[in-house]
Amino acid sequence: MTAHEFITRAAEARLQVSRIADPQAGPRRAGAARAGMAALSIIIGLASPATSQGLQPDTITRPSLNFFGATGLVDMPSAQMQPDGELNITVSHFGGITRNTLSFQITPRLSGSFRYAATADWNSDGFETYYDRSFDLRYQVLEEGRYWPSVVIGLQDFVGTGIYAGEYVVASRRFGTDLTLTAGVGWGRLGSYNSFGAPVSGTRPTFDPNSTGGELSVDQWFRGEAAFFGGLEWRPTDRLGFKVEYSSDAYRPETGRGVFTRQSPWNFGVEYQVNDSLRLGGYYLYGSELGLTAQLSFNPARPPSGGLRQTAPPPIVPRPARAEAPDAWAQTWREIPGIDTTLADRLRAALEAEGQTLIAYDIRANGVEIRVENTRYLATAQAIGRTARVLHATMPLSVETFRIVLMDQGLALSTVVLRRSDLEALDVAPNAAEALRAVTGITAAAPTDPEDLVAELYPRLSWSLGPYTRTSFFDPENPVLLDLGLRLRGSYELQPGWVVEGSIAQRLAGTLDRARVSPSRLPPVRTSLPLYEGNDSPVIETLTFAHYRSLGDDIYGRVTIGYLERMFAGVSAELLWAPVDSRLALGAEINYAIQRDYDMLFGVRDYDVVTGHLSAYYRFDNGFRAQLDVGRYLAGDLGSTLTISREFGNGWRVGAFATLTDASAEEFGEGSFDKGITLSIPVSWFTGRPSQQSVGTTIRPVTRDGGARLSVPGRLHDRVRQGQIHRIDDQWARVWR
Repeated sequence: MTAHEFITRAAEARLQVSRIADPQAGPRRAGAARAGMAALSIIIGLASPATSQGLQPDTITRPSLNFFGATGLVDMPSAQMQPDGELNITVSHFGGITRNTLSFQITPRLSGSFRYAATADWNSDGFETYYDRSFDLRYQVLEEGRYWPSVVIGLQDFVGTGIYAGEYVVASRRFGTDLTLTAGVGWGRLGSYNSFGAPVSGTRPTFDPNSTGGELSVDQWFRGEAAFFGGLEWRPTDRLGFKVEYSSDAYRPETGRGVFTRQSPWNFGVEYQVNDSLRLGGYYLYGSELGLTAQLSFNPARPPSGGLRQTAPPPIVPRPARAEAPDAWAQTWREIPGIDTTLADRLRAALEAEGQTLIAYDIRANGVEIRVENTRYLATAQAIGRTARVLHATMPLSVETFRIVLMDQGLALSTVVLRRSDLEALDVAPNAAEALRAVTGITAAAPTDPEDLVAELYPRLSWSLGPYTRTSFFDPENPVLLDLGLRLRGSYELQPGWVVEGSIAQRLAGTLDRARVSPSRLPPVRTSLPLYEGNDSPVIETLTFAHYRSLGDDIYGRVTIGYLERMFAGVSAELLWAPVDSRLALGAEINYAIQRDYDMLFGVRDYDVVTGHLSAYYRFDNGFRAQLDVGRYLAGDLGSTLTISREFGNGWRVGAFATLTDASAEEFGEGSFDKGITLSIPVSWFTGRPSQQSVGTTIRPVTRDGGARLSVPGRLHDRVRQGQIHRIDDQWARVWR
């Protein structure tokens, strides 16, 4: 039986059970069940089918997930943790309740989740189907040892309306490799059945389905009645697992509205690991309901392609000893007419074969300095290594010092200095990458001298034509909206740092124009987005003229004018101070923005605003980065945005942000303040082929006008940091690849 057939038959069985318990349940719940099954089918379709190959060791030891998408049993949490960096997508359905959860293992001990749930047959408070968004955090305070269990403290739905709000302290202990016991104490939802009292004084607020949500519910944490929960998981084989649990969730909001009937606190489940990414589960819950889950897991360290597949780099053939071939080492080649042009042409062709564009060069008897732009490799260190090999293969024997200046659209990022003799000596040495880094210098780069530019390189034109998708999530009336179309992109670089670029899009089909235009107490700088999405004629997404410049002393500048984004035109100016060897960078940006007409052509509306921010960027260890932006937003509100992200060596990036401004929660509306999750995955992780492209998205629980920032193409920090020492060091292991 295929996975899709399994899901379909289980859904039919679930409806049959519902009809037996309630003759009217089938028609009433069929829509919600089909929606849940459709989501499960989509997840299954994304995963590769099962093969005869065995599972990876980390798959066998990886803990399973519960119906909330967190590490746990059936509906209750456990104290285990996922592998560091694990990203899980879970779709679960039972009793008319469908939950879609994105979870990320932020550090080995800290994990977070974002959940979007739909409860069918709510039929009260003005909702037929109740949609809810919620966030979780869990922290492992004690790792499992020889004589003690692991212990986790968790906050469930701590920013939201509070329908799933609960806190817990839970312990788990493994016995052998196949049995895990879990026991815990829960509050809120997790303390609502068979409670033993309130260990902590204080009154817990009740759930309000009409709340705008979005605010931290600190006043309810670990307050009110508490109850015990627990269970066990048994894995007799690498792929098969069984679960039994005692739940402390009484499901009062759902049972009180007739969503389903809770007859027992006991839940039972069986799960099957289809392959390294996909796990399916079937369950019997609360004495009355059948349930299903699909769990899809990813990890930056576990690419589906098995790793990068690429051509081998050019070999490093050691030069003959000077005493053995003194003529070859002579510097008389400098006297050959036109030798610089000849060498540059050969160098340029060899670099292009490695995805590097030669911008400028200065060839001397003992050393060479070149300026190159990396167009292929995601890891700057790999581009450095390939460039150094090309220099070794093309330069006369007397050229000992290689100075490689990293460039990005006119910005000189940093200078990497290597000795040719070090490349020859360390190519096959033990710990070759670390040894080469020890003798490699990385310093600031001077601005480019126009007289050194490669002849006939400028102006440069590049363009692309391809499909696009645009999505919108979490609209209460239309939870998932999607547009499909074609996009034409173009870039015309007149000289280094002088760029005209833009994109034209043609919508072919979609539903984004069905999104609601939300009422707002602030200027409609984002809530009017649906009015921009109904164009069936070609639209100008962006059309800008920009200048980027290295100003010296670790300072970079940018000026951009034109149609900056889909909703706003204007002019933007930015300065960035970013020393090549510093973890800290500081920036300032000021913009004058004018709202565009809904047809997204050349017209503008009568709303304009001056907006801008002061920004601080800091790089922590283990790939963590923090960005703080303080300033004025598009609706005229004043405030700040804090973004925390983690970036892995292969280019994966997961982050979260929150914006607080002087716009009150009432003015902001649903959600209370702007917040969200960002995800970016390099295309090379999927394909195994070198590429600088990535796919990603920003998940906002709700889009409102407060805290809305202008989207300006080509902001400086993400460009400049590619040439900074800490970023290069993160990827240095690839320098020989």
